[in-house]
Parts: sequence; structure tokens; C-alpha cells
Amino acid sequence: MINKPNPSPPKSGGQGPGKPLPKYNRGPFTWLLVGLVMMTLLMTFMKTKRTAKLTFSEFEDYVTKGFVETIQFNESARKIEGELTEQAVNELGEGTVKVFEVRYIPELLRKDCSEWLKIHGVKVDVSGDSWVLPVLVQLLPIILIVALIYFFFLRNLKSGGGMLMNFGRSKHRLQGKGTKVTFDNVAGIEEAKDEVTELIEFLKNPKKFKKLGGRIPRGVLLVGPPGCGKTLLAKAIAGEADVPFFSIAGSDFVEMFVGVGASRVRDLFKQAKENSPCIIFLDEIDAIGRKRGPGFVSGGHDEREQTLNAILVEMDGFDTDDQVIVVAATNRGDILDSALTRPGRFDRQVVVPLPDLNGRMKILQIHAKKVRYADGINFEKLARGTSMFSGAELEALINEAAISASMQEKDFVEMADFEEARDKVRWGRAKRSRQVDDYDRKMTAYHEAGHALIQSMLEDADPLHKVSIIPRGPMGGATFSLPEKDRLYYSKKYCLAQLQVCFGGRVAEEIFCDDITSGAQSDIKQATIIAREMVTEWGMGEELGPIKYSPDMGIEAYYGMGPEYSQKTAEAIDREIKKLIDEAYAKVQSLIKANKDKMESLTQALLKYETLDADDVKVILDGGTLDKPTVADLLKAEQDKGKSKTVDDDDCDIYAEIGDWDDEDDEASDNDNTSGERDGDDKGVS
Repeated sequence: MINKPNPSPPKSGGQGPGKPLPKYNRGPFTWLLVGLVMMTLLMTFMKTKRTAKLTFSEFEDYVTKGFVETIQFNESARKIEGELTEQAVNELGEGTVKVFEVRYIPELLRKDCSEWLKIHGVKVDVSGDSWVLPVLVQLLPIILIVALIYFFFLRNLKSGGGMLMNFGRSKHRLQGKGTKVTFDNVAGIEEAKDEVTELIEFLKNPKKFKKLGGRIPRGVLLVGPPGCGKTLLAKAIAGEADVPFFSIAGSDFVEMFVGVGASRVRDLFKQAKENSPCIIFLDEIDAIGRKRGPGFVSGGHDEREQTLNAILVEMDGFDTDDQVIVVAATNRGDILDSALTRPGRFDRQVVVPLPDLNGRMKILQIHAKKVRYADGINFEKLARGTSMFSGAELEALINEAAISASMQEKDFVEMADFEEARDKVRWGRAKRSRQVDDYDRKMTAYHEAGHALIQSMLEDADPLHKVSIIPRGPMGGATFSLPEKDRLYYSKKYCLAQLQVCFGGRVAEEIFCDDITSGAQSDIKQATIIAREMVTEWGMGEELGPIKYSPDMGIEAYYGMGPEYSQKTAEAIDREIKKLIDEAYAKVQSLIKANKDKMESLTQALLKYETLDADDVKVILDGGTLDKPTVADLLKAEQDKGKSKTVDDDDCDIYAEIGDWDDEDDEASDNDNTSGERDGDDKGVS
């Protein structure tokens, strides 16, 4: 059956309607700015208005000559304002101002002033002064200043919004009831889902617990590697319980101003209590919840400590009789303060681990619902090939496969696309266009053949998955393996076998090429890590015995403490590590020298086919020959079909087919190891 999502709407062509014009909303500050500009223009206009000042005798002379057209008495200011006639302006010459004003006292006015002005044709305006405009001009600056103070200060004190008074407000995001994320969207962490089921039951029916006197945990701490679904699990809790969900990151509490973090914590819990029952989700709580003490902070009044203290009080202080549950997530649970993780605050820690085989298969199926894939996709087989992948990496795998299929103009995502996406997410993109000269290519082939031979012949090593000399990411070539099972611990035989696998490439270079290269850099690093952990962590050294010598990488490392053993013991550790590596190197030399013919056949097959799967390697080691087309044969066949594709597109299709050979009969199983992991390390010449 083919999973077919709803088709996306067609793209609009170049002749479609243009973009709508943006809409601008004018806020209070915009209107204040407009008023300030208008006031400035008005005051400028009033100041630039030209007025001629006349004496009272000049005013009487102008009236007698008939030069005055209109006048207006301003008794409060004892001022006469008027305008001259056009004839007067022409007769008085250039530069004459039409508007004038005259200062007077009542004793200077004639007793028959009205008759005298009427006789000489002067119009008298008796409407009186317009007091509105002068008052507005005087009050407008004061009004603007008061408005600015209100919008930027007084209103912020009431609502907490705005620009200057917003620092103490919580920056949480509220996701109300009816969130779409439920437990159906969460897979691969079934035990963690079971542990938080009690929270959901409490939020739905709190009286059920209070009836018997039980108390629900106040806080739940989700601890696990990045990308394992801690945030998704918290959202699913809110979705299942159908309660408000307050989410905020630990870094959002800290600002440049002292005391802001504690203020935001109090504001967050205040709003949460008003909306109880609800969930507060603190993501990356290690940003503010680190251990306190000398050597970690500058003093007792450190901003981060104040924020942490506020959280401690809110979670288990005097006023904690509410239905607010705090869910926090971190991948650094070892550095959190003990007061934060004690019972009564974060009562329980829920480990969110990497998904196992069944979990990976379910996660792949959930994310695959979003893409269109073809028939016959074996998600169980794909899950076996994605050991140690987190949920985020599995989602990226599905997305990369969809992108790859789209670039090749396929109608559906095929299994080859998923396989290629798996290698791309974990080890990087295949560099098929890189030009490698014959010597480097030959050296890489011997190197990878050495790894493949040792891994195939050792019973205690992980089974071989495939070997390739195609550059991928930082690697010149790679030998991939798949563990048989989920490893809970590592046996000494397995560790010794892994040491031998790491040195297979270096020994092959030394024997067949009479030289060694830097391509074994990551092999040497991985072998050293395995040997050191065998001696210092796992007590597998013969001389030192079952004693732990490795330093703790927790909070003690911040104090700069050195190793807790003597110099003599350090020399013994070095001898043990050197002994393990020398013995593994010698065994690999003997094994490769005893199988030179098989090594040569395997190398020539790699040079011819570039990629071999486990079955191909088995056929060659058993003395058989491979009967399948080479890269050149596939390229010629594609060109003969006459497809109208570019050479690069053909190459992508060809390599997709090559990548599919090694998955036809793959019976290897599940997880990588987390320590001594060599799958995908650089096994080629860099």
C-alpha cells in the first residue's frame, strides 16, 4: 500500500497577482510623533508671519489717507491689528508689509472713533479674539510630554507591557487546552510514558489522590541525550491531560539587569496558579540550575543564584498548595543543584533514553506518514540499520530521503533513498564527484579490505554490514558494521576483537603497500579509547586489576582536581594500555599474513565495484567470484536507454542502485556500542 498524503496546492506562475501592499498599524507613539511635527510646523508658521509695527500717529495718518482696510481691537493686549489696502501697498513702495499692529492706550482713542473710522471706509471686526489657538499652542508641548510619560512609564506600571517595564515579565509561551500533541505522537520511550501517566491522572482527577492522602510529585525531571523527545513528551502530557501548558527556556530568565530572573520566575508561577491545574515546562534547566558553591559563581548575590532560589521557593516554599506541576528537561542532570533535585521539588527523574529497535521502527513509521513512499518499505530492516539514532536523527532521515527522491524526480520515496539518507545523516554525504588518483584509491582499497577481512573472520566482533571506498563526509572510505543486539555491557572478548578490527586497515597498508598513511588516525584514536576504558573504567587490566582509575567528569572537574593516583600507577596504566594495543596489533599482523590471497581478492573487488555488502565479501573470502555489473556497466546501460538526464543525475541513480545491493539479504541486528564505537569512523585515506 502506498501512503499518499494530500497533494500540495499548485505553485502560482509568474502572471499571478502581485503581493498585496503591506498594512501599517499606527500605534500611540506614531500619533505622538505626528502631533509633535504638526506643533513644530504651526509654531514655525506663526513665527515667520511678517507683521509691521506702527506708531499710533502713523496709524491715524494711514486711516486719514484711506490706506487701512480692516482693523481688530485686542483690548486685553491693548493692541490694534489690521491690514492695509492694496492701493496703500502700491503707493508706499516695495517692501511694505500689508499686516500691521499698533500699541495704544484708551486715552488716545477719539471719542467719535467709530464714526471716524466709518467715514474713512475702515471695516472694524468686533468678533473678538480667538483664544483657542494661542492656548493650544501653549499647551501642546505639555500635552505631548504628559502623553509620552503615560505611554512609556505609567501604563507599563499597570500592565507590565511595553518596552521599559517589560523586563520583569515572564517570557513564557502559553499553549492552551486542546493541544494536538498526544501520546500517539510519541514512540520509542514507552517506559518514560508510563512514568508520567500518573501526572495525567492527577490533572484529570485530583480528588482521587487526595482521598487517600496521597501527594502527586511537584516536579518531574526529564533527563536524556539530545533529540530523544523530552520536549515532545512534555507536550504530550499537556495534550493528554487537556490543561494549559506554560513553556519557557532556562536562558529566558536571565537578562542584563540584576533581579530580572527572579522576577520572571515569580510572574510565571503567579500566572500558572491562576490557570491551575496546569503544567510548567522548563527546557534546558541546567542554564539556571547548576550547582552552587565556591568556584562556580562570583558571590552569594549572583543573578543565576537568585533565579534558582526563586524557583526553589516557588516549587516547595510556604505557599505550595496548588495544582501546578513543573516538568523540566536537561541533558546535564549530573550538574544540577542538589536542592533542586531533592524530594518535594523534582520528586522523580524520568530517563528518556535512545530508542531501541522496536522504538526506532515506530518512530520511523510515525514520521513516514508525512511523506509519500512506495510499496515494500521494510521499516524493521531500516530500524536495524539505524542503531544509536535518536528520534531527531530518525526524523531527519525521513526528511533527507524525501528530499533525495524529489531531486531525482521520483514519484515515491524508495528503500534506496532511505538507505542513502541513513548513511548521509550518520556519516555525511557521499562525495562521488571527488577525483582520487590511482595510488590513493589503491591505498584506500587495501585499508578498507583489511578492516573488512578482520571483521569477517573474528567471531566476537560485530558482523560486517558493507565496505566502500567511496568518499563520504570526512572519510576516504568506510567499513560499516551492525551489532547483533542491544548491548547493555561489553565483554573483554568483544573489546579485544574491536581493537583488532581498528588496526586491520593500518596493518594492511603496512604489509601490502610497504607504507603507512594518516588514514588510520580515527582508528588509532578509537583503539586508544577502548584500551584506556578497559584498564581504567572496566577493570580488565591484568596488572592493575578491578580498580577504577578514571577521573569523574562531573562537577569535580571544575575545581581543577588532578588524578587520584600516584605517578607510579600512571606508568602502570600506560603499560597496560600499550600491552593491549601491541597484542591486538600482533594478532592482526598474523591474521592478514595468513590470508594474503583473500586480502588481494577483496581489494581488487573493491577497486572494481567500489561498494561491497556482507554477502559479497563472504563470496570472495570463500574463493568465489562476483557476477554483477560494475559501475561502468551501469553507467553505459543508463546512457543506452537514451534518458534525457544529465551525467550527474545518472550517477545519482547508479549509486542508488549500488547502495541497494548491500541490503537485499542483510540479517544483521540492532544497536551500536556507545563506547569503543567504530561504525562510520574514518577508515580511509583522508
